[in-house]
Amino acid sequence: MNKKRNIAVNNAEIAAIFEKIADILEFENANVFRIRAYRNAARIVNNLPWQVSAVLSKGESLPHLRGIGADLAGKIAEIVATGHSSMLDRLSREAPAGLVELLALPGLGPKRAKTLYDELHVTSLKNLQEMAEKGRIRALPGFGARTETRILDALKQHRKTADRHLISTAEREANALAAHLRQLAAVKDVAVAGSLRRARETIGDIDILATAAKGSDVIQHFVSYAQTQEVQAQGPTRATIVLRSGLQVDLRVVPEESYGAALTYFTGSKAHNIALRRLARERGLKINEYGVFKGKKRIAGDTEKSVYATLGLPWIPPELREDRGEIEAARGKRLPQLIEFGDLWGDLHVHTTASDGRNSLSEMAAAAAAHGLEYIAITEHSQHLRISRGLTREELLAEMDKIDRLRGRKPGVVILKGIEVDILEDGALDFDDSVLSRLDLVIGAVHSHFALSREKQTERLMRAMDHSYFTILAHPNGRLFPARPSYEVDMERVIRHAKARGCFLELNAQPERLDLLDVQCMLAKEEGVLIAITSDGHSVFDYDFLRYGVAQARRGWLEKSDVLNTRPYKALKPLLAATMG
Repeated sequence: MNKKRNIAVNNAEIAAIFEKIADILEFENANVFRIRAYRNAARIVNNLPWQVSAVLSKGESLPHLRGIGADLAGKIAEIVATGHSSMLDRLSREAPAGLVELLALPGLGPKRAKTLYDELHVTSLKNLQEMAEKGRIRALPGFGARTETRILDALKQHRKTADRHLISTAEREANALAAHLRQLAAVKDVAVAGSLRRARETIGDIDILATAAKGSDVIQHFVSYAQTQEVQAQGPTRATIVLRSGLQVDLRVVPEESYGAALTYFTGSKAHNIALRRLARERGLKINEYGVFKGKKRIAGDTEKSVYATLGLPWIPPELREDRGEIEAARGKRLPQLIEFGDLWGDLHVHTTASDGRNSLSEMAAAAAAHGLEYIAITEHSQHLRISRGLTREELLAEMDKIDRLRGRKPGVVILKGIEVDILEDGALDFDDSVLSRLDLVIGAVHSHFALSREKQTERLMRAMDHSYFTILAHPNGRLFPARPSYEVDMERVIRHAKARGCFLELNAQPERLDLLDVQCMLAKEEGVLIAITSDGHSVFDYDFLRYGVAQARRGWLEKSDVLNTRPYKALKPLLAATMG
């Protein structure tokens, strides 16, 4: 059954259109500032905490957004009104056939796509794979055998991730749909389950559970949701739809007495559920989505706690349900007291308009105070990263003076002077000690030479950490979902070296990064290396990303004491100072 509707366009769709425009413009060698304007607009719109279409549909003008001028605002209004962009339509018609498909491949990029098109007439992913398998790509200028291998790896990865979505996208869609269901008076309980409830980094589909009064038409209310693009299945107690974003959503309406059992079952993971069923069999019980049964008698199932209690277990937080030792920890009363969002005192990775941020220093400070943070670290990019307006030595010194002046006005938050300094190919840092020594903290980051061998990349990071002034290793795996996979690195060696050096690792909370990985957080915890959960904020809205970092930390079994910035500034200050010379 297919049902299509003309409905309001959401922020993610607007951002995707702008990204496609930027990709085609770059393929055509358009003006670099024009390309950057569309990419910045895409990021701004996608990260807004409110829906653009909701504002424009009321006849109101789009509020002023730094980085979005009258021309881009007009294009946004057109997309909201019509569901498409005439500019993208025109560019797509003029572009070579198959270009959009090629540009969807993570890591390829418009420039390489143009070379492949010009030299080998590559017009599709299938064609690209054929050329790579025949060894034709390695002969192209600027490619080589290693690039050819990376393209084959990217094609393989693309097939795996093509249907995956960022946790931020899935959360936004799930919350809106849950709110839609709650509008029906007959609905009693609504819960998001599945991998989203477990806070997985990317989400394949969304599972929603509901309880409702008998005779209520929950299913019809669900499939009539405004964002529905396709109804794939519809029955008395369950339905499946596909949203305009491409996300599949499954709804199951369950009786109240089974709600807890169903929530446990549909939260997963599969491995965790298998372990629970094994425990149930050992006790002569049967457990499924309808409840816990002793023979034919249901003995539990209305709440999750009742399900776990029948197995002799305390309730296990959803983020831990991956069959990675949580059952044994629960049996031994050794479950961690997982970090909570409210445990964070500050943010140690923040950008302003001095580099590639979209809000001023004073605006970022005020927003941090409004979020209840005690301190932030201003960490602009360094001079090597000119594409992100990295600061020269003189510009950084001027930024320090600006911070000192704002500090004197007591902005409601402690402002630390830092830098996100580039780690160069040989492990050197982008500024010398005469500059770094004047800062409160130094964050080292890799922004280039991602294709180094595992050994060389590992040695590069460890040499950087050995520098006299080095506080935090930023986004240690260097990944950007879905555009760039992690580079090759021995993270166990890096974590152990951080322990020996006495520095810290970042858990970057940007949804495209969520870097460290959860299993690496577990290893850092075992080694006693503190993790800094940061927003990598580029706008006043980005502090909200911290919650994704906390969710990732919970998946990594981190407690409050395992995280650097759960400490108030008075306790944090000596820890930072110990890394600085």
